[in-house]
Amino acid sequence: MTHTYHISGMTCNGCVAKVKTALLKIGDITSAEVQLTAPQAAITMQKHIPLQQLQSAISATGAFTITEADGGMHSHTVSETNGKTWLQTYKPLLLVFFYLVLVTFLATANSAAPSVMTAMPIFMGGFFLIFSFFKLLDLKGFAGSYAGYDIIAKKWYAWGYIYPFVELLLGIAFITKFQPAITNLATLVVMGLSIIGVLQSVWNKRKIQCACLGTVFNLPMSTVTIIEDGLMIAMSAVMLTGIL
Repeated sequence: MTHTYHISGMTCNGCVAKVKTALLKIGDITSAEVQLTAPQAAITMQKHIPLQQLQSAISATGAFTITEADGGMHSHTVSETNGKTWLQTYKPLLLVFFYLVLVTFLATANSAAPSVMTAMPIFMGGFFLIFSFFKLLDLKGFAGSYAGYDIIAKKWYAWGYIYPFVELLLGIAFITKFQPAITNLATLVVMGLSIIGVLQSVWNKRKIQCACLGTVFNLPMSTVTIIEDGLMIAMSAVMLTGIL
């Protein structure tokens, strides 16, 4: 069942992320779509959750007030909300990958012996730098959104603030070719841990926002996110095997 609610007190994307994270921590809630404009929340739950319990959860994160919207019984889905096609939804992510491929091609085209192994560090470095950039545009909002599904950020909220800087350092390391073995091993560990929460969310069919590009774009968590993380894991594994 999906109920809709009005939420007052939210003034920024950081507030939205806080409210969403607080709601998703309630066991019987499978998804929570929170937006700033109304401000409203559409909450999908396995069984009815009393308004008092919802209020208690969000009050722990800030001065927010939740009330039912027209009885709280209007159904809500992601497709009904944005009306976008698959291509429109993932256009930002597809453009990012297009530019990454283009830059990688241009950077390796004039090298003496261009190969996949020489191209992968450039691609991976660009990947981490770009994704870190978008996360840092709204670090507070990203941290709140990331804590909603990442296995580390759920237990240690500060990880959401640290993660974009880890990506930044990995991007610099790949571009400068700093200690390739250590850089690829670190990538395997970081991305391997990151993908666990993604797999759990997709497996449980949770309709939540993917924080891969921060809070700038409202990208849904899906198999596309798994492919994105899985690609980085596979590339770092291949490169690490080649080094060792």
